[in-house]
Order: sequence, then structure tokens, then C-alpha cells
Amino acid sequence: MIKKKSYYVKVVLLSFVTLATFCLVGCFEGDVGSEGEVLKQYLTPEKLKSLVENPDNTIWIIDVRPASAYQKGHIPTAKSFPSSAILSRLGELPKDKYLILYCETGGRAHGVMKELEKQGYTRLMVWGGVSRWPYELAKEPQ
Repeated sequence: MIKKKSYYVKVVLLSFVTLATFCLVGCFEGDVGSEGEVLKQYLTPEKLKSLVENPDNTIWIIDVRPASAYQKGHIPTAKSFPSSAILSRLGELPKDKYLILYCETGGRAHGVMKELEKQGYTRLMVWGGVSRWPYELAKEPQ
């Protein structure tokens, strides 16, 4: 009986860890602000790459990772707005632009999206994590 109970505890714990890991790396991909639905067309890496190669001046790609991570490699054309400083830089972030946010796994970008929504930003999408980008990263500051 004790072995059976131990087995069920292990199964429950493993299921919880698996679910938690999934949520940390992918639950926020595609979350949008109230006017961000149009950005979902760029959710796949291939579509975001097409935006990178053919920029639209109404859409900004925003990297919310620390500046040091951005400098080591970022999605080409992305602008660096670290999550720790973004609220103090709102004057540099126009509300009339569509903003595609990303970080390492998507969780930080989601938190930034929620903070920006409180500040009146509506044209937002969480793209997820830079680890989803299968192409070469840019290393020069943008």
C-alpha cells in the first residue's frame, strides 16, 4: 500500500512539474492587448522573420531582457527596453505603435505587457522567448 501511495505522489509531482515548465516557457505566447489581435500574424518565427526582413514602421519589436542579454544577441531590428527600466522610458515608447514583446521565455514579457496596459498601451503582443527564434541573432546594438 505504501509503495502504491508513493507511486501516485511521484506521478502527481511529475505532472505538476511538467505543467509548470510548460507554462513558464509557452503559456504567454500570443497574449495580446485589446488592440493587439492583428499582431498574432507574426506569432510564428517564420512570420516574425518576414517582418524583420520587411520592416513596418508601425510595428516595433521590443526586447525586455536586461541590456547585457540584448547585447549578447537579439532578434534583428528589436529595440532594447529592459523590464527594469521600461516604465521610466515610456516617453520613448509611442502608444500608437504596435509592440511585439519578447524576453527569454515569455514570462517577463507578459509581466511587462500587463504593466504597459496599466499605462494605457493597447497594441501589444507577447511573442514569447528569444529561444523560439531559430535564426541568427543580431549582436550589434539597435
